[in-house]
Amino acid sequence: MEPRAPAEPSAPDSAEPDSADLARIHQLYNRQSHLIDGGRAAAWAATFTADATFDSPSYPAPVTGTAALTAFAERFTATAEADGAVRRHVVTNLVAETEGPDALRVLGYLQIVATPRGGEPRTERLTTLTDRVVRDEGTWRIAARRIRRDDTGATDDTPAPGGGS
Repeated sequence: MEPRAPAEPSAPDSAEPDSADLARIHQLYNRQSHLIDGGRAAAWAATFTADATFDSPSYPAPVTGTAALTAFAERFTATAEADGAVRRHVVTNLVAETEGPDALRVLGYLQIVATPRGGEPRTERLTTLTDRVVRDEGTWRIAARRIRRDDTGATDDTPAPGGGS
């Protein structure tokens, strides 16, 4: 069996965003992790477009729109509190490819690390994310996010449909 990366860049010669946009994209992903891990659900949801879609096999159904994304992040915080754990999103190995003047395809690895009170940290999930990121009112926001868990064997790296621009 030949190993395959769950999400692969389109091609070695794919257009790359300029360095200023790359820095903004890294800030977006770093900010997202701190916001959701810090319980700031509405601020986390605001890093997505108003009609964004979030699709992950870890949850029962895709989530679409600001209100649903806010509720999703609130449930994430409530679950961590009920479990007596601190959960952290660790995003690494970002690759951004230009899809147009105001659109990017971003790939990355996402680990969810949980630390129970008084316990040792452990990785709960290792996943791959594939996002469509758009410039929305002058700010980079996520229009569509598809998460794939490494333990499911899925190889489709197309962003979830329904993401707006």
